[in-house]
Amino acid sequence: MQFGLMSVSDVTRNPVTGETPSEAERIRNAVAMAKKAEEVGLDVFAIGEHHNPPFFSSSPTTLLAAIAAQTEKLIVTTSTTLITTNDPVRIAEEYAMLQHVSGGRMDLMLGRGNTAPVYPWFGQDIRQGLHLALENYNLLHRLWREDVVDWEGRFRTPLEGFTSTPRPLDDVPPFVWHGSIRTPEIAEQAAYYGNGFFANHIFWPTEHTKRMVDFYRERYEHYGHGSAKQAIVGLGGQAFIGRTSQEAFEQFRPYFDEAPVYGHGPSLEDFSSRTPLAVGSVQQVIDKILGFHDTFGDYHRQLFLNDHAGLPIEIVLEQIELLGTEVIPVVRKELASRRDPEVPDAPTHAGLVKAKYGDGEVRQPRPSANRGDNVTGGSPYLDTDARARAAAADQAE
Repeated sequence: MQFGLMSVSDVTRNPVTGETPSEAERIRNAVAMAKKAEEVGLDVFAIGEHHNPPFFSSSPTTLLAAIAAQTEKLIVTTSTTLITTNDPVRIAEEYAMLQHVSGGRMDLMLGRGNTAPVYPWFGQDIRQGLHLALENYNLLHRLWREDVVDWEGRFRTPLEGFTSTPRPLDDVPPFVWHGSIRTPEIAEQAAYYGNGFFANHIFWPTEHTKRMVDFYRERYEHYGHGSAKQAIVGLGGQAFIGRTSQEAFEQFRPYFDEAPVYGHGPSLEDFSSRTPLAVGSVQQVIDKILGFHDTFGDYHRQLFLNDHAGLPIEIVLEQIELLGTEVIPVVRKELASRRDPEVPDAPTHAGLVKAKYGDGEVRQPRPSANRGDNVTGGSPYLDTDARARAAAADQAE
């Protein structure tokens, strides 16, 4: 089970002081949050992708590479990478590079995003959003698994004899989560490929999220990747922790009431009782998180949003400290005692390498001499994988 933080990268006015941080402050603070997460024993830091104010994270791989360089164990990831408006060739290249520079301490979450104007900004039609998500991932999946790809689809120019570089670290593609709030086709896609499914689990009642997760588990088993309980599930969430329940509600209330997404709506008490938002004492937050297991069973990743709505970095770092030192250790111990032994560990690069190679030699692609192009012949690599060499020889015959 992995625990961590997720940020949507909003730059929001602090309703208590009236001040709005600069983009530069928020970028620095994101790095500080990630370093604090590792310091207190959390496993994951995730950043979203947006291309408009008031958000700063237009280049997730750049930020995550900087974080990876300043941490030792932390897994860096996205929440989400836009599979609809990014070229899958560029995703393949950029995230393979991040995989290398982080030493495998990364994965990524793919999603359609929730900002409608981003589609025309990148030359796409929002009415084709779902079709873009499905087709683009199909290509990305192949680019990470085939040295040479011939491909033709609806939404980009064809590829002929194309090799995406660098090849994935150890020739093992990054693990992919498919993130969705409400789209069963995305859960189906995750199940089809045997990838992870990440449910936002923030704004909607738990019953809605459970229907999506149950559907994904059912389809994961249908496609033969394992039993339903072995499906790779991640959940989002929100938490605000105080020494007492009263302290938590009083401190968080002005930020909640003015939050751009849910401010001026239900009361904090009503929202926290009807949704996964966890506000209260350490024990109350522990109990709410454990309640997720009661609903969903064993799952693999739990991320928390805690830097939104204008919360200043001082409070955010205090929240990370409480989460990592007082809440999560108790949750880890309790969930470990409940865990079904047939449920696999959360995916990591080391685990994926072991699954592919066992104790055998790990492939390290080495390019052949420069051909001056990327459009001819078979694999451009001096392949150390005997199986691939044999397959290439058979193909030549």
